[in-house]
Amino acid sequence: MTIRQISVFIDDKAGSLVRVLDVLKEEGHQIITSTLTDSPEFAIYRVLCTDPDKAYESLHKAGFNVMMPDVFALVVDDEPGMAARAIGVIAEEGISVRYMYSFLLGGKGILVLRTHQTNKAQEVITLAKLKQASESELKSLMEQSI
Repeated sequence: MTIRQISVFIDDKAGSLVRVLDVLKEEGHQIITSTLTDSPEFAIYRVLCTDPDKAYESLHKAGFNVMMPDVFALVVDDEPGMAARAIGVIAEEGISVRYMYSFLLGGKGILVLRTHQTNKAQEVITLAKLKQASESELKSLMEQSI
């Protein structure tokens, strides 16, 4: 099972991120977690939010270059080594992780990751019985922690 992440390509200059955040705020979108990465030409703001379809539409309507890629949200215990174990299971099958970020929610670690081999990664995750969070589960955990 994958979830949908919002990826917004923005200029790597002051004020660009604020414009994205203002659109999300004005449209009432709740951010679960986000990360910002840079490259020589632009920045990528990756966001998990409670309603990715509406957030995508809001940002697209506001003129942003936005995508909605599928990512995995693995749930691990908040203990040393649990992220390494989960990623190790995937790596042992020859699957590379394109990017990953993590956060704590509801006392659990959430690993958000994207691979080049989504179908194979899903098979490995399922066979290894790694726990995954759905969009609705993340939203529920978010609401419980507020």
